[in-house]
Amino acid sequence: RRRRSPAGSPRSSLGRALRRVPAWAWLAAIVVGSAVLRIVLGRGIVAPFIMVDEVIWSEVARGLADAGEPLLRDQPDPGYSIVYPLLISPVYALFESLPDAYAGVKALNAVVMSLAAIPAYFLARRVMRNGLALLAALLAVALPSLAYTGTVMTENVFYPLFLVTVLALVLVLENPSAERVVLLFALLALAFATRVQAVALFPAVFLAPLLLAVFERRALKSLVSRFRWLYGIALGLGLAAVIVQLVAGLSPQELLGAYSPVDEAGYQLGEALRYLWWHVAELSLYVLVIPLAATVVLVGRARSLDSRLQAFLAALVSITVCLIPVVAVFASRFSYRIEERNLFYVAPLFCVALLAWVEIGSPRPRVLASSAAVVSALLLVVIPFDRFLTTSAITDTLMLLPLWSVQDRIGESWITLAALGLAAGLAAAFLFVPRRFAIALPLLVLGLWVLAVRPIWWGTHGFERFSRGALFQGIRTAERDWVDRTLPRDERAAFLWTGRTDRLTVNETEFFNRGVGPVYYVTDPTPGGLPETRVRIDPGTGRVTLPDGAAVRDRFLLADSSFEPDGTALASDKGWGVTLWRVNSPLVSAVRVDGLYPNDTWSGKTVTYLRRRCVRGRLTVSLSSDPSLFLAPQTVIARSNGAVVGRVQFEPEGRAVLSVPVSPVLGTSDCRVVYTVVPTAVPADVIRGNTDPRELGAHFNRFVYKPGP
Repeated sequence: RRRRSPAGSPRSSLGRALRRVPAWAWLAAIVVGSAVLRIVLGRGIVAPFIMVDEVIWSEVARGLADAGEPLLRDQPDPGYSIVYPLLISPVYALFESLPDAYAGVKALNAVVMSLAAIPAYFLARRVMRNGLALLAALLAVALPSLAYTGTVMTENVFYPLFLVTVLALVLVLENPSAERVVLLFALLALAFATRVQAVALFPAVFLAPLLLAVFERRALKSLVSRFRWLYGIALGLGLAAVIVQLVAGLSPQELLGAYSPVDEAGYQLGEALRYLWWHVAELSLYVLVIPLAATVVLVGRARSLDSRLQAFLAALVSITVCLIPVVAVFASRFSYRIEERNLFYVAPLFCVALLAWVEIGSPRPRVLASSAAVVSALLLVVIPFDRFLTTSAITDTLMLLPLWSVQDRIGESWITLAALGLAAGLAAAFLFVPRRFAIALPLLVLGLWVLAVRPIWWGTHGFERFSRGALFQGIRTAERDWVDRTLPRDERAAFLWTGRTDRLTVNETEFFNRGVGPVYYVTDPTPGGLPETRVRIDPGTGRVTLPDGAAVRDRFLLADSSFEPDGTALASDKGWGVTLWRVNSPLVSAVRVDGLYPNDTWSGKTVTYLRRRCVRGRLTVSLSSDPSLFLAPQTVIARSNGAVVGRVQFEPEGRAVLSVPVSPVLGTSDCRVVYTVVPTAVPADVIRGNTDPRELGAHFNRFVYKPGP
């Protein structure tokens, strides 16, 4: 027999005091605690790294804040979702400094995403007592995917909105009144305006009443009369949307906005089914087996459950079976990864189901419970870890990151066995933990999610490290807003991308600097499909022109060291050699370098440097080599105006700087220096297994010209 605490004992008094705390106070504490924790964690994320999504949402929000309309690089928004940019646009209006605005957006994300605890609580409260409902709220903000509060992504607002929409659907299933149906469709429209992915919720709304009828043993013919408001309003809204599109001369497909090409892509059934299987398996990993197994047991016994729990299960199952295929089919054609980022929203629903299972006494029908546990566990083995433990997991599949950290320690060949061991342990816990201790199961899920925070945030493959790497690839100067700090007020600088630097030099610089204007490219645009303009550089005159032949007349320009305009350098990110120039209009390339391979710093045997509008001065080039290709020292000889003006010798593992005097060729304003590299080598001939057929000389890393004696 249990011993009761004496009436006056501290334990008894503490228990009574805790029970007297109202639910709203506990709920507020969960929201505030989560928000504060996420704000603190978000400070370690120093730059955006989910490209180009974070640039898109920040650009659209800045357009709303500055011009009152959604703009993308000053061009009309092609139809991206509007709710999240609207939400964060006041932050961009409040802060002039974009690094400060970035910090403000992350703080706002932390608050908004933490609000998911509220709809999670009210969902759970419909099917369980208050204490367990509060645990459901805590689980909802303990999800690993709350790491996205450190990113400028729509997940931050879609997650709580998704749970509110599910709550509205459950209310409609319980009592399909006109008011509740109207509220549901208003929330669906808001969710669709937040993420086009919400289109998957519409068929779920139609499927849920069918499932509920099965659970309740109702005749399907009673559906129409019982849910007449639901089906009637849905039909009316659907027809209205199609008519409006047709009257406007648009196809219904264009309701998808910027994502309308998704509907036109060719999909392969076999590949789509494989991705569907992998997404189901990863969902089991994400919720850590136990909630999925409990949900299967509840669904198997749904006809014997009370009406509210039946309504909740009908909503959970219908949303899950409609959402997973949409996400999986998209991934099979466009991203080729497990898109956990588009699926984690359903995880708190499975947690509510687990807690409801605990609430009704943790039933474990022998065959049903065993089958549910075994299948949920074996799903983890289906995941091809060798295929998906890559950098794409850092942005899209967070629950793979702890396993990736484990793989770093035990080796690739053991990771599937380790995952199976984890799954077996979780399945065994579901089957064998005594009923009186069943509350330990959701606490186990909570504890493992907390443990996952370390590799997801701070691990070798975590958010902090990845964000710092993205910043290093894009900006190496101390101040992220170095362009804004240099430009005259209200001026803007175009960015000319030559392809010689990482694409993040463009993306990170424009993200942190209001003064970055149009983006031009020479050969290929930056990845991501953002508005950019191709320019042509005349090889003879250096004149830079737009596609219509007009001269480029921007007053300020950002470019890497391979493009030097006729103008004055104002500031530079020396790490990448990206320089801000005040340009003498029209834009002319003052420098032409021949002899370097495209989008590379490797030279052949000869490199020619030509500078237009040149005066007497000095030209300095930084050089390096490759010890895997060359074993002996190399020599670089510089000639100008027919004479040798300098030479340097350096070891393969070393670096060298060669500085030579330059002066215009007689009768012209052009300075010309010809470099010869001795010896050269062909990797395919020197390195076993290498197939590179190019004749390589040295790395010409950076040219610097300074006028003067």
